[in-house]
Amino acid sequence: MRRSALIGIAAGAVVVTAGTAAIAVGLHAADTGPPDSSPAATSSPLPPDETVARDIVAADLATSFLDEWVEDGRVIRRDEGGDTVSEGQAYGLFAAVIADDEEQFDEIWDWTTAELVREDGLLAWRWDDGKVVDDEPATDADLDAARALVLAGDRFGRDDLLADGVELATVIADRLTAQTAQGRILLPGLWAADREPYAYNPSYASPVAFDVLGAATGDPRWAELQAGSAQVTSDILDATDLPPDWAQVHADGLIEPMPGPRGGGEAVQYGFDAPRLLLRFAESCDPSEVALAGLPLDTLDRVDQVASRLDLGGGPLTSDESAFAYTARAASAYASGDGDAAASDLERAAQFSGRYPTYYGAAWVMLGAAMLTDDALGGCGTGEV
Repeated sequence: MRRSALIGIAAGAVVVTAGTAAIAVGLHAADTGPPDSSPAATSSPLPPDETVARDIVAADLATSFLDEWVEDGRVIRRDEGGDTVSEGQAYGLFAAVIADDEEQFDEIWDWTTAELVREDGLLAWRWDDGKVVDDEPATDADLDAARALVLAGDRFGRDDLLADGVELATVIADRLTAQTAQGRILLPGLWAADREPYAYNPSYASPVAFDVLGAATGDPRWAELQAGSAQVTSDILDATDLPPDWAQVHADGLIEPMPGPRGGGEAVQYGFDAPRLLLRFAESCDPSEVALAGLPLDTLDRVDQVASRLDLGGGPLTSDESAFAYTARAASAYASGDGDAAASDLERAAQFSGRYPTYYGAAWVMLGAAMLTDDALGGCGTGEV
């Protein structure tokens, strides 16, 4: 088990001192709802010997996601009350890029522009019943949307989409980053800016997004973000077997896992946020970043059936499973060079998502397949699994 003196790992012992502003951090019921009641997880185990076709085609999954979860440009969380969040719109944009569907991309971006884009260019987090109900931006959504816009500009030969992506990326770099002794880091939202220690969500860091946006903007801050995020991720995985959903980073570089964005929550955990880190790093074009995604595999591979929520040592916090958990383990296996194990877990995730359909599960099965097997999203995870 890896340990580092740089990181304080007394779970839940640290209290984040943040202001009273509303927090929008890309959260949804699948991420942060009551334990064991998430719509993205089920206590009904999936038999390991039930398989789906071995050919997981990202474009087909993307088309299915667009068909099942998007209506008139709005990505609807049908399993979570029918609302829409900026994260979902970004996933829809990714799906349209993967599916090479320019018309759907325009519909999704047009709806997003009309309903969610704030005066500062960032995206309001949550829309429900015909209006924005929380206008705080969530950085993961903005980052993914900016990346999708730049990629779509290239894929569809559209200078307007490229310009929109560059504009959004510039606002993110201006307002949603901070310098620490670890380097420049990505903040989860405006609510976390100018407050030290800085709230930090490890799964928001996206090496490929940093690379794509750095190339599009020519702004050196994206390379700084890539370096700083890789350093923080490396230090976290030196200290714990699994990354936490939430942490905080002090200006002097100290990193502490946290039970939630403000220190609230039931426990420090590897739940419905942290697994995204494995996927985002597995698709990187930097071998050292890919290697980071492979570090948790030994812990995740201790048992066949992965619980949807684990403590940082890999102990189950629930008996529920989720498609997302298997997609993330597939990424770690891929990053470790085990293509057969990655293929098996991707198949399992796809089957699980088909049996227990959820917005979040469908999105990450689709994105996971693209990140590991397809170059549509600008990464290098194009090996066979």
